[in-house]
Amino acid sequence: MTAALSLTVNGELRRTAAATVADLVTELKLAPEKVAVERNGAIVPRSTLREAALADGDVLEIVHFVGGGDHGDDDSWTVAGHTFRSRLIVGTGKYKDFAQNAAALEASGAEIVTVAVRRVNVSDPKAPMLTDFIDPKKVTYLPNTAGCFTADEAVRTLRLAREAGGWELVKLEVLGEARTLYPDMRETLKATEVLAAEGFKPMVYCTDDPIAAKQLEEAGAVAVMPLGAPIGSGLGIQNRVTIRLIVEGASVPVLVDAGVGTASDAAVAMELGCTGVLMNTAIAEAKDPIRMARAMRLAVEAGRDAYLSGRMGLRKYADPSSPLAGLI
Repeated sequence: MTAALSLTVNGELRRTAAATVADLVTELKLAPEKVAVERNGAIVPRSTLREAALADGDVLEIVHFVGGGDHGDDDSWTVAGHTFRSRLIVGTGKYKDFAQNAAALEASGAEIVTVAVRRVNVSDPKAPMLTDFIDPKKVTYLPNTAGCFTADEAVRTLRLAREAGGWELVKLEVLGEARTLYPDMRETLKATEVLAAEGFKPMVYCTDDPIAAKQLEEAGAVAVMPLGAPIGSGLGIQNRVTIRLIVEGASVPVLVDAGVGTASDAAVAMELGCTGVLMNTAIAEAKDPIRMARAMRLAVEAGRDAYLSGRMGLRKYADPSSPLAGLI
């Protein structure tokens, strides 16, 4: 039996049999992805919590982020140092106008919107712009490389985006061909390496391939975003097995990107353990985009709650809810 260690945790003496920092965090019933740990004055990177061995006399500080007021049910997530409460990300294309886009965003509760980088309309410089309706100081803009088919095109686009708005958190997608809009993973990996080397924090659209997702993470992706189905198809998640494997193998956020058609698709993504969901067409092309945006917000929240609650096990046969013993 492991001898108990004597530690100082957040200013209080504590006896524990935990062997590693991760064991201690679990013993304290804390979620490792939501805390930061300092041991003897040095930060313990979250990715190394399982390997960080404890020693008698260690002094630890364990902290998390809180806001004003009571947030006991906080379930925020973090990517590249940015923390968000909403796990829904929405796009800004296909709406009838910017006003409808802004109204749908508000109904969705999303804190991040993807924005395409396009040339300024020099013939009409006073034409309405997205920033007139969605304030980048209140909502996080996530510049993306929609429409790029090579790594060079994507990198060039995001360099311009950073120059225009100072953005380093970006969404990378490099498409293979126009019919399916599937990602070209060779070009995507190349672009990820270049962007990471230049200080960008790329959230990367990819195939639903666990190996490719891990390679992107190793190349510097701060989040991987596997497709559920082809962009704009509304087919829902076609391969739950590979999405689940990506989630299990990742140490960065995993967000389903593309293919969501309705609220149940969003709930499925969250029930698989995904960090969040990105969508555009499912809301923008609904007959009532505002109502659909609200439905998606609720679906993401419900799916997340279902995942955290731990669903019942699957059974081959029926199992009565009421005991059969004592029947009249």
